[in-house]
Amino acid sequence: MDDRMNKSDKDEMEKEKATVATDDEPEINYRGWKAMPFIIGNETFEKLGAIGTLANLLIYLTTVFNLKSITAATMINIFNGTTNFGTLVGAFLCDTYFGRYKTLGFATAASFLGLQAIQLTAAIPELHPHRCAAKESGECEGPTAGQLAFLLMGLGLMIVGAGGVRPCNLAFGVDQFNPKTEAGKRGIDSFFNWYFFTFTFAQMVSLTLIVYIQSNVSWAIGLGIPATLMFIACVVYFVGSKIYVKVKATGSPMTSVAQVIVVAIKKRKLKPVEQPWLSLFKYIPPNSINSKLPYTDQF
Repeated sequence: MDDRMNKSDKDEMEKEKATVATDDEPEINYRGWKAMPFIIGNETFEKLGAIGTLANLLIYLTTVFNLKSITAATMINIFNGTTNFGTLVGAFLCDTYFGRYKTLGFATAASFLGLQAIQLTAAIPELHPHRCAAKESGECEGPTAGQLAFLLMGLGLMIVGAGGVRPCNLAFGVDQFNPKTEAGKRGIDSFFNWYFFTFTFAQMVSLTLIVYIQSNVSWAIGLGIPATLMFIACVVYFVGSKIYVKVKATGSPMTSVAQVIVVAIKKRKLKPVEQPWLSLFKYIPPNSINSKLPYTDQF
């Protein structure tokens, strides 16, 4: 009898935690695994598209655009560096203004447009230089300003896409589970496993099959496959829009860090209050879905 009561009490507590609501926070209906096919599917197709294009980009620039190896390597290094920096900008805009859902949707669409632009440079003869028959002689015709600008536009759109996808995709998946329940915690752990499994699968397929098609069959087909996969990623993502938990933007941690540093410098000569845990920190209701570490005097 006691076991049944304990079990029913636990179930009731799980239900209460599953849809937590306070005066300041609306009720959240966590859909958990119902949203995962769309999120993991979007991530898988996105990685298949992006990696499938970037893995063989150096060869494409030197053989189709007739660029020197040093020039092509410099372009790729600039692209990679800008992409890594762009994730900081994307994370800031996501946390401060747009939220993860809108940022991911915009970034996925930008990635598709970028991949489509790069595919067109291979499919349309006017968008790349004439094929060089005697490259060893150094007499190959390089790309025109317009051809290079179109290629750079595609790479720029991919930078925008990566800047929004990379900092948001994992966090958006975690948002779908309730971190207050045991089922939600298990779901988050399982989501990480599936995320990295599909990421590895996408890498394996991209670095073998897609690269082979690009190098041995056709660049137009080999670059068209990633663009098509990215389009599927967009469709899969937006189909699940009604299911997602969409956390609103609440501000960037970088903004908070900067504010703390500025205020600390301004008030460095003030004496501390006697009970800082009561006067310096906002009260968090017991039923709130948000949680913070308790205040201590330790460093």
